[in-house]
Amino acid sequence: MGLVVLWPGGAPSHERTGVGFDRQTQQATVTQVVAVSCKAVNASGDTPTGDTSTAEGSSAQQQATGSCKKATIRVDTGDDKGRTFTEIVQPDQSRQLHQGEKVVVAYEPSAPKDLQYSVTDVNRKFPLVLLAGIFALAVVVVGRLRGVMALVALAISFMVLTLFILPAILQGSNPLVVAVVGASAIMLIALYLCHGLSARTSVAVLGTLVSLLLIGVLGSGFIGWAALTGNTDDNTGLIHGLYPEIDMSGLLLAGVIIGSLGVLDDVTVTQTSAVWELHEANPTMGWRGLYRAGIRIGRDHIASVVNTLVLAYAGAALPLLLLFSIAQSSVGTVANSELVAEEIVRTLVGSIGLVASVPVTTALAALVVSADRPGQEAAAPVGAAQPAGGSTQPAAARGGRGRRRKR
Repeated sequence: MGLVVLWPGGAPSHERTGVGFDRQTQQATVTQVVAVSCKAVNASGDTPTGDTSTAEGSSAQQQATGSCKKATIRVDTGDDKGRTFTEIVQPDQSRQLHQGEKVVVAYEPSAPKDLQYSVTDVNRKFPLVLLAGIFALAVVVVGRLRGVMALVALAISFMVLTLFILPAILQGSNPLVVAVVGASAIMLIALYLCHGLSARTSVAVLGTLVSLLLIGVLGSGFIGWAALTGNTDDNTGLIHGLYPEIDMSGLLLAGVIIGSLGVLDDVTVTQTSAVWELHEANPTMGWRGLYRAGIRIGRDHIASVVNTLVLAYAGAALPLLLLFSIAQSSVGTVANSELVAEEIVRTLVGSIGLVASVPVTTALAALVVSADRPGQEAAAPVGAAQPAGGSTQPAAARGGRGRRRKR
């Protein structure tokens, strides 16, 4: 119902700004690279390649004596297909162009004809597609049918993200509501598709929903209390400039919820499966025993998952942390900056939700499996006398066997 009510019908259109990702781009090929003197280049006033910035503070001697490269690039797509242009690559630039290399070029129609095209990036489609194919093959070989279902669920998750969540936010819907509805849809489809329609899967769904609700409440409270705007870099600034009606702090909260969903699914499914397997191994164990045993497993899971989240966010923000280290800033100064404070709130709120999901899911699983498949001790009244010799066979059956032996 949430998908139907909030369905956006596509992202709203806008005029391109020519900034960052909001540019017209085409595919191109580097057809020729020749060495030229940097001194001659500087004297002629030729410009270096578009987005491959030079290192600041380079010595004048290096620029004068170094060997630059003059690259000829051919446009392969668009109305100007076949058109060529040249760019100068300085020796200390991080990205060096090579003959035959596939690149992405930006097009600015309002610029002078000689400056309309510039190299912005390398075309990485083939290695990325190849890596995705290797990943899909590994999942299918190891996971078999469940692996195929997991890939189908992954594709559906991307469809929900690109066709619903992103366009709905761009159209001005509340990011928190969109994230909760979208994440719930992804969770229901992924869990039931991969694990089947069963009481075990439904317990994992309930545990995930409760944890997502807790993450949403905590995230909303602490993002507002810490005065986090969500507008901390060039990309978020561009989004705010193009769509000022978007609540950027709400967008930050939506990212926290969606980012926590994948790990939550793992924790809740694992805890539910552990409780079910414990009951299969010892059907006489009551729900309290199942809960205690499941929690012991969950504690190990909590320790590893929380560490995984922290390291994942630290790895993503590693260049930023290096800048703070170079500046020799104190820990308090670093933590107080909005860039790092966002990651701290994101990590801690998500981790609290993960920690809470373990006892919640374990308790639900223990109650459900005990009610749905009661242990053997429920079959006889408590304190009932056991037959001599410890036999559990009914008396009539024992007597029948004795009479047959006597005859």
